[in-house]
Amino acid sequence: MFTDGFCQPNPGRGGWGAVKVVAGAIVEERHGSEDRTTNNRMELRALIEGYTLLDANESLSVYSDSELCVRTVNEWAVGWERKGWKKKGGSIKNLDLVQELYALASARSGATLVWIKGHTGFRWNEYADALSRVGGSDGPDELATS
Repeated sequence: MFTDGFCQPNPGRGGWGAVKVVAGAIVEERHGSEDRTTNNRMELRALIEGYTLLDANESLSVYSDSELCVRTVNEWAVGWERKGWKKKGGSIKNLDLVQELYALASARSGATLVWIKGHTGFRWNEYADALSRVGGSDGPDELATS
């Protein structure tokens, strides 16, 4: 599973994309857009939509090029939840999406969320980026899968 979010300008109109790939082939994909949003919200939305494509017991890696989102789910959210969704030093940005994503990730314990460096030519990460731009301000009319 590969996910990506896009927003240009930031804040502004944004898009998100998620693509489920098994054995080198696309199984399912989704994309969408929002007005008046931010890049971080689109990265979170992409992960939420990606996780909804997974069965509860499915073992699959979920890749995101947002280190912030990956660290949020893998490191910080467990403590924030334990403390009543509060963190030292201020409020949790995008709490609504963070809670939704954390619940989905927790319910799919077979899935592993992994950070991948973005825009390095990795085929499916680039594809997720293209999906995210379909609804954004500079999106392509169609996607290339080669």
